[in-house]
Amino acid sequence: MRPRRRLVVLAATLACILAGCSNGSGSSSSQQTTNQLELVSWWTSSSEQPALDVLVNAFTTAHPDVKVVNASVAGGGGSNAQVVLAQRLIGGKPPDVWQTFPGGALQAYVGQGQVADVSGVVSSTGIGANLPKVILNGLTVDGKQYGMPTSSHRGNVLFYNTRLLSKAGVAKPTSDYTVDALIADLGTLKRAGVTPLCLGAKDPFTTVAVFENVLLSQVGAAGWAQIARDRFDWNGPQVHKALNQFGAILDQADPEAAALTWDAATKKLASGGCAFETMNDSAFGELERAGAVDGRDFGQLPFPGTAAEYVAVVDTFVQARTAANAKNASDFLAGIAAPETQLAFSRIKGSVPVRTDVDVSSLTPYQQSAARALRTSTVLWSIVHGSAMSPRFQQGFYDAVQTYVRSRDPQAFSNTLTAAINGQPPANK
Repeated sequence: MRPRRRLVVLAATLACILAGCSNGSGSSSSQQTTNQLELVSWWTSSSEQPALDVLVNAFTTAHPDVKVVNASVAGGGGSNAQVVLAQRLIGGKPPDVWQTFPGGALQAYVGQGQVADVSGVVSSTGIGANLPKVILNGLTVDGKQYGMPTSSHRGNVLFYNTRLLSKAGVAKPTSDYTVDALIADLGTLKRAGVTPLCLGAKDPFTTVAVFENVLLSQVGAAGWAQIARDRFDWNGPQVHKALNQFGAILDQADPEAAALTWDAATKKLASGGCAFETMNDSAFGELERAGAVDGRDFGQLPFPGTAAEYVAVVDTFVQARTAANAKNASDFLAGIAAPETQLAFSRIKGSVPVRTDVDVSSLTPYQQSAARALRTSTVLWSIVHGSAMSPRFQQGFYDAVQTYVRSRDPQAFSNTLTAAINGQPPANK
């Protein structure tokens, strides 16, 4: 794990957002017809790229004369793409559309006038009337929508390799599984000569996502609401217990974790190189792409203690307010909203359509269960992916987790996060 790298990534993006990066003349872009569309995303893995192709192909089928320039930047969670994007916004050369997340991340762009109001597209495609309320709210600022969601991933999922659990004499986890039971099973796996925990720590979000899930298991939806209202005690006993459990889990992580991206770690789970992995269910699409069969080679369940909650990771595209190819950008967003596109995209990505009027019966049993959870569970925004809180808080959260990883000191975690919340530089960087 490289905390300095993550700090530089988030600092560059945050500085851009807080300073109000220039994105051209300041006037809205025209709707004249052009023959190009440029997009920026971070979808480059073996499951992500084909899923992105679904969106691009839907657009090019309807607009065969338009050339799509795919300026995607590799790096799980978008850390590298955000740096490139920040540089382009500072330079006044935004792409026409780019990938982000609803909530805090999107609101920051809106606050600086960098993205276009796409309420008309949301309304005309019918997607606005068929979204879970929490997702629609995450796209909305002052009654207007500023993004188009592609699909939803569940962040609080625990995956496991069935063969390795059997080899070590570890029972498949069930609905009453606890974090302490997981920690005990990780120890049993290690004693059996099995690498207990897959982790792609080269992508910084993966380690922070482990803590996010452990924290949720301790504080529940009520604690998440306190976090959102900035009324949460970051030095309280629940946080201390979550950090201690997080540390115990990290102690069983793959020794090769620092050299692995999230998708490489997931492929390692598929091939039997490690036994457990917890992250959003992008891993599901990657496992299937690697040839693993759900129910035979791997299984999954909500992270222990979080079955009643659905941590939403909703990849969303926004349109630059000064997009050079604004009409094509709007048409691209409209294509994302089509029910058939959402279904085809989700089938590859391992996600679920955000439209509640899409029939998901053709998706895998896991995805059908995830779709039910999205529609019936308590939906919470992810801190890790910048939806639950502001970019400043997100940066502080990453810094605080990295501080704990280095020090294993709960007080150091609290001090680092509190300093970030108060707009102060972290001590002992």
